[in-house]
Parts: sequence; structure tokens; C-alpha cells
Amino acid sequence: MKDTSSTRMLLTGNHAVAWGARLSRPNFMACYPITPQTPILEKLMDFQMKGELDAEILTPESEHSAMAACVSASMAGVRVFTATSCQGLLLMHEKLHYAAGLRAPIVMFNVNRTVAAPWGFWPDQTDSVSQRDTGWIQLYSESGQESLDTVIQAFKIAERVSTPVLISHDAFYISHALEPVEVPAQATVDQYLPPYEPELFLDTERGESVGNVVSPEMFCQHRKDMGQAMQLAIAATQESDAEWERLVGRGYGVIETYRCDDAELVIVTMGSMCGTVRHAVDEMRASGRPVGLLKVRLFRPLPSAALRDALAGVPDVLVLDRNFSPGTGGVLHQELKSTLFGMPEAPRVHGYLAGVGGVNMSPGKIEELADRVCQAEPSIQSVWAG
Repeated sequence: MKDTSSTRMLLTGNHAVAWGARLSRPNFMACYPITPQTPILEKLMDFQMKGELDAEILTPESEHSAMAACVSASMAGVRVFTATSCQGLLLMHEKLHYAAGLRAPIVMFNVNRTVAAPWGFWPDQTDSVSQRDTGWIQLYSESGQESLDTVIQAFKIAERVSTPVLISHDAFYISHALEPVEVPAQATVDQYLPPYEPELFLDTERGESVGNVVSPEMFCQHRKDMGQAMQLAIAATQESDAEWERLVGRGYGVIETYRCDDAELVIVTMGSMCGTVRHAVDEMRASGRPVGLLKVRLFRPLPSAALRDALAGVPDVLVLDRNFSPGTGGVLHQELKSTLFGMPEAPRVHGYLAGVGGVNMSPGKIEELADRVCQAEPSIQSVWAG
């Protein structure tokens, strides 16, 4: 279905995010500027200054304070958005646990960037994957269009399962790159995303409280409830995506497969590298090599059943990680091995650290890695691509 009410604009990925946030009608935002996230905040403040965004925007002294303010606003019962990157996300770490533990449906956009030290500004997903145990749903975007759509979807997902959502796209490859983006009409988004009406919120008339000291048994039950919400988030993401696709004709799923039907090797990755892999897959297919792409969009919770179904019968899998966990290697590589454990005739899983620190991964380099995989036994540890 084509959304005839949309407007095509030439936008950077970050400005596409700002449009997604504006259209979702958040009531409160607290952001601290950090390269390469800053254009998101600048565009949102531009919308507010022109009277096109009816939201309170707070610019506190740090990202830690920004998340503290977002948690407080969410607990007061309003829709909340924020954005950050890299060291800013790491500075928020304590408050990410608070947000998830309080079941605050905050939506945050992170621009993936190399973590210090040494200092750098290049695309690398270590900042966000290192937050995988905080209790936030995590989605990864391949393009500016997907980023805009995912922001809108994220509010529906977060509010359905009372769990915060973190969306990420890669620095510069997406954040500052211009592309044509279909911006939906406000009426379309309003139809999809009704006003936020929480069941639990702080109000002096209600006399409720949150975040109390609890017994070990109550804490354990609370964690079980968080885990159940995480599992419900898989279906919530699928349903929210399907509803959006019916309205505007664009859907992404929790994973996406490309030319995988008869593939003997499937390349698995996240974010902007998916576009490069698509090109490499087309080149390899043209030369007669049966290779496909599996794009992981939903990383937390990891959609294990969908991954196992998609990779059933595939002899070899090549995981490309634009992140590095010292002592473990590529995080997606390790997570996929865990997911496929015990699967009958499971694929051989080869992990390569590819694009770490923003190192360019060309289609030719990806083809080279694919050829290398077909001639080697998989290594327990992830292997450096270069």
C-alpha cells in the first residue's frame, strides 16, 4: 500500500529521526548534544521554535541528568523521547537500569559511535550492544527511512509492553548521509499512534509510588515480569511493524532475509552494513555463488525462533560484527551461536570482526571473507577481518 499522503524529502538520517520523533507527539524530551547525535536535538529544537512541536525540551548538564529527567517525566505519565551517542549512552548506564526497572516506555535514539579511549567519531556498535543487559528493547536501523519509521513504531512497542526502547543507526554512514525519505502525514501517524494513556503514573491525587525498597522475593518476581515483557516484545514488534506496513506500505520485521531460499552461505549482520552486504550478495549471485543476507533488526530480545527458522538447512553462516567485546569477540557472533545451540544439523557459524572502529568494509572485502569461510572450519573466537 502506497501512503499517498506522505511527503518525499531529502533528509539526513538524523533529521529523519527528528521527523519521526516530531510526528509521534512526545510531550517531553531531555537531550544533551554529542557528536554525531547533535543534529537530532538541533532539528527538534528548530521544530519547537517554529511552533511545530508541542513538547517541553530540557537540555541539562549531562546525559546522566537527561535520562534521570526522562525517567521522571515518564513516571508522571507523558510520552518521552531522547537521543544520544557513544560516551553519552555509557554515562546513562545507571539510569538505563532505572528506566527499565520502572517499566518506563521511553524511546531513545542512539547514533552508534566508537567508544573511548582512544578518541574517535566513527561508526561502531559497541556503545549500544554493551547495554544489552539493561532491560531495554534494542532495534537497529539500516537507513534514514527505516530510522524514521522505527521511531514511530518504537513508541507503540514501548507502550504495549511497558518497556523502554533503544534504536540505533550508524554514525555518518546513516546519521549524516542524505537520502530521499517518505515523511508520513501527521494524520497517518495519529491513526497509528493514539495519545499515551498509562495505567500507572505518579499523581498526588492517586497516592501511588514507584521504586520502593523490596524483599528479595519481590525483586526476583519483578525480574521475572521484566523477562516476560521482553518475550512479549517480539510479538509486539512484529504486530506494530505489520500495522505500520498496512498504513504506509513499509515494513521491516524483526529479521529480514535476502536471497536466502537456496543459500549455502548466509551473511548475518546489523545496521548500515546490511546495505553493503546486499550489494556483495548480488555480485556473488551473479557469479553463481549461492549466498544470502540475514539482517537482524531486533537485537533485544533476540528473536531466536525466527533466526532458527531462517537458518534451518543452511550449511554455513558468516556473522559480521561492527563491535568488539574484549575477551569474547563479536557480540552478535556469540549470541547467534547461543541461539543455534542444540538445533538439529545447525549451521557452522563463522564470526568476523568487520568494520570495528569504522573501518570500511567494501563489497569486495565481504566477498573475500565469504570465500575464506567456505574453505575454513569455524573458530570458537571471532576472527579479525583485516
